[in-house]
Formats: sequence, structure tokens, C-alpha cells
Amino acid sequence: MATRKRTMVKSVGSAGLERIELKQLTERIGRLYATLNETAEVEAAPIAGSFVPPVDVCETGDQVCLRIELPGVKANEIKIGLNSDKIRICGEKKRRSPRQRITSHLCSERDYGQFNRVVPLRWTISIKDTSAELKNGVLQIHLPKINDRRGSEYRVPITEID
Repeated sequence: MATRKRTMVKSVGSAGLERIELKQLTERIGRLYATLNETAEVEAAPIAGSFVPPVDVCETGDQVCLRIELPGVKANEIKIGLNSDKIRICGEKKRRSPRQRITSHLCSERDYGQFNRVVPLRWTISIKDTSAELKNGVLQIHLPKINDRRGSEYRVPITEID
């Protein structure tokens, strides 16, 4: 007598498959929307008379660091705005006032004017502990990360009242 192996396969009804597919589709659309939103903010067309300074974004275990090239800009000419999902760096890089001598520019490749840079933040950061320093034309912004508490359980104490 031959023995047959039985495999146990759990059957999922069509309604269950639809829910699983709908959940996966919702997650994909959410990721796509977030990516498109970041791209729209990062690649916004600059206004005439303005420029977009280059930015490096680096991450360590405990912080996110931004380095923005702003040669010739003073700290009092820079404004930094920060909220939970983005950081905005803006200001103006002014041309040097012309000297009394007549100067003919044969080539001018440096950018001047207003600048505005928005960097989306994917991390949960401590806004109050953020710091910035300007050294040798490079603005460095330190954004300390905080542990995201979503998904972790917090026990709520219960007070019994008679």
C-alpha cells in the first residue's frame, strides 16, 4: 500500500485576496506620492535672478547632516526654516560692489542673487536640538534624530475611582 503525502494549503477567498492586493496597491501609491512630492520640491524651477546652491545630505546613526555650499555669503544673510517634514535654506548672495576702476568681465560663472533650497526630511528629528555653523563658505546643519515611537507600546496607567 502506497502512502501519499498531504500538503496543507490554506485557501484564501477572493475577498481576502482583494484586501491583500488593495493594501499592497495603497502602500505603493503612498510611496509613489512621497517620491513625487520630494521631487517636485527639490527640482522646482529657479526664479530669474536666483540660484540653487548644491547640498550634500549625510546620515549617521544618531543624526542627519546637511552641507550647503554658500561661498561669499555671511551668516546674517541666511535663513533656515525647519518643520517635521522639510528644511528650507534661503537668503541672498550679493555681488561685490564695483570698484571705481573700469572692469570688463570677460567671463562670469559664479551665481549671485536670491537662493532657496528645500530638502525633504524622511527622518524623525529633534527640531529644538538642531544646530548650524558657517565655515569657509560651507553651511553645515546638524539634525539630531530621535527614536520614532510609532509602533512601540506605551502602557497607560489606570486610576481606579470609587
